[in-house]
Amino acid sequence: MRSLFLALCMPILALAAPSSALTSDAAARLADLSLRCLHQEYPNKTGHSAEATSDAVMTPRQLHPSFYGCFDWHSSIHGHWMLVRLLKTYPDLPRAAEIRAALDDSFLPAALAQEADYFRRYKLANTFERTYGWAWLLKLDQELVAWDDPHGRMWHAALKPLVDSIVQLWTGFLPKQTYPNRTGVHPNTAFGLAFAFDWARASGNTSFEKLIVSRARDYYLGNVALAGVQEPDGTDFLSPSLEVADLMRRILPKLEFAAWFTHYLSPAGLANLMHSPVVSDRTDYQIVHLDGLSLSRAWCLRGIANALPASNPRRAAMLRASRDLIDRSLPHITAGGYGGEHWLASFALYALLNE
Repeated sequence: MRSLFLALCMPILALAAPSSALTSDAAARLADLSLRCLHQEYPNKTGHSAEATSDAVMTPRQLHPSFYGCFDWHSSIHGHWMLVRLLKTYPDLPRAAEIRAALDDSFLPAALAQEADYFRRYKLANTFERTYGWAWLLKLDQELVAWDDPHGRMWHAALKPLVDSIVQLWTGFLPKQTYPNRTGVHPNTAFGLAFAFDWARASGNTSFEKLIVSRARDYYLGNVALAGVQEPDGTDFLSPSLEVADLMRRILPKLEFAAWFTHYLSPAGLANLMHSPVVSDRTDYQIVHLDGLSLSRAWCLRGIANALPASNPRRAAMLRASRDLIDRSLPHITAGGYGGEHWLASFALYALLNE
């Protein structure tokens, strides 16, 4: 499989126009990676907090009948997102029928109702996947909201109870989240809010959108001279500094964002964030996160740069760095085995089709 993926890398590296740079052949091979793990139950990291002996020995599929594969709940969800996005972008994929069948199996209404019930059934479940998995669930639903397709409409309807549960949890959590999480891994607040904002705007949920904008301004509007030179931590797959800017370019008017960004990162900090991190062991399930960091840095840099005026002196360097980060990362997506394969393809696709 690795040789196949290396063969597909070269045709998709011309990223001047990201949405057209991914060839249909490359898209098919990306889809293969998610299809391989979508319904693979083990190995698995459930993240379940047991409250009693009666629920301490449940299998991943018993806990999560829709999203039990791909090692963990959130990776399963962004694997589903990737397949939906590929079907929308490349409807004539060679395995399109197989992808639709796999998604039909995951999006069974009864299974998704059980997924939604998980958050009500267990008292400790209100923190499960907060907020990384929540964000990817809303990104998945965003794809379905905007898709005029019979399967897409059916899957969106089936997903609604789970989406409603997550929005309710997030709406209750944000007012009492006094401080944002500035980590480079799953609880990162800015990453979650960026995806939640995209969903709220696409789905027309104006009250949730207003709450996100209000909290983002509270958390980040006064941030100046962030120490980007201190990144990354050893297992980061998100850049704390860039994720904040990627959120703020969504919620601030363009002129206000440009003024804010001028004082947000020092030149040395931004320069540090435009380099690929060293990945010493891709078979290590934590160290391989750093390959994902290159990809998330790439999509953040491109999104931020495109929100700046064309005359901004940082813009060209950021766009070049975005392309370079993707170029350097793509050949390694299958280099370390399942620890990277079960999730990196989703990051690669999001970086390539960078919204």
